[in-house]
Amino acid sequence: MTFRLEPIFIESPPDFLSDRVAELIRMGEQIGSSLHPDTRASIADLLRVVNCYYSNKIEGHNTSLRDIERALSDDFDLDDQRRNLQIEARSHIRLQRIIDTLHRNGNLPDPVNLEFLLFLHKEFYEGASDAMLTLEDGSRLIPGEIRTREVRIGRHLAPESKDVLRLMEYFASQFANGKLGLSKRIMSLAAAHHRMLYIHPFADGNGRVARLMSHAMVMQSGLGADGLWSISRGLARGLENRDDYKERLAWADLPRLNDTDGRGSLSRKALIEFTLWFLDVCRDQMIFMSGMLELETLKDRLRSYLSGIGQREEAFRILDRVILQGQMPRGEAMFSSGLSERSTRIILSELLEAKLLQSRSPKGPVTLGIPVSAMDSLFPRLVESPSN
Repeated sequence: MTFRLEPIFIESPPDFLSDRVAELIRMGEQIGSSLHPDTRASIADLLRVVNCYYSNKIEGHNTSLRDIERALSDDFDLDDQRRNLQIEARSHIRLQRIIDTLHRNGNLPDPVNLEFLLFLHKEFYEGASDAMLTLEDGSRLIPGEIRTREVRIGRHLAPESKDVLRLMEYFASQFANGKLGLSKRIMSLAAAHHRMLYIHPFADGNGRVARLMSHAMVMQSGLGADGLWSISRGLARGLENRDDYKERLAWADLPRLNDTDGRGSLSRKALIEFTLWFLDVCRDQMIFMSGMLELETLKDRLRSYLSGIGQREEAFRILDRVILQGQMPRGEAMFSSGLSERSTRIILSELLEAKLLQSRSPKGPVTLGIPVSAMDSLFPRLVESPSN
């Protein structure tokens, strides 16, 4: 029965895949390397919102950036449908923050572990309404439990529910982190993503969990650059068009074509093509964010944005210092601004109100903030349209 998932790995991979893996490893070490860790963390907060925004788009949900931002402050819409999407968005961001924190502390479980995937699924639906848990056929989704019903996704008839547990256990054993070297782990990102969706372990929510799993795998492989690029953005946009992701997943479902097409039930040729596409999506996003995070051009965009909202040059000097040193005790702001203590306090207050600075306490040090309202100016083209 596990033969249905083979080939799990691309044995004797073509040179172009090995070359792409080596390139990604180099790029992962360079993204945002000139930025202070605290500044990187502030930008990673923004990228969680972006990841959620694009993951929603893949599901056909056009949740606005403003609605996502409101959800993070527990400000939910009165409209049931919009509120439900806000609840999902908040759960997605909360789970990605958990993944990132576990990774940073060296405690991230193996992303393909079944217990971890069940945890992601259960936690994603925390706070879900009855309507959110009611499936199209009227049955009820049970968060954190493997499906007990049969499903078809497009032309793909998923494995029978009675086989799902065994298939997922085999999936976890084959992609286990400790079993693979770094290059093989990176090359297997695509196969793990597809094979999990192929099994379709849950009655609903498989795409969300698969993308969170892939984010965790990217982080654990060393390509994640502390969360400074978004895999969901790449999957949602594709390389040629916005249907790329679903079309490529369907192509990877193909059965073995002939006697020269590997030894498994599925096509080796299709897996190679899906793997190259998936890695090229990662590469495309890493290149994009490398350009966005080039320090001098980022500061130029910041200065232009501040001017556009009526802030003085002294506000830029404060933010410039915060970007360089990660955080700043409030008492030091006067030395950066060159203004009096009272004038500096006014600027700090305005920057905090505009969410361009943030602080954990009224008198604590300040760090960089990036509000949704500034996203389009500071990181142009990061999202498809300005927030609303």
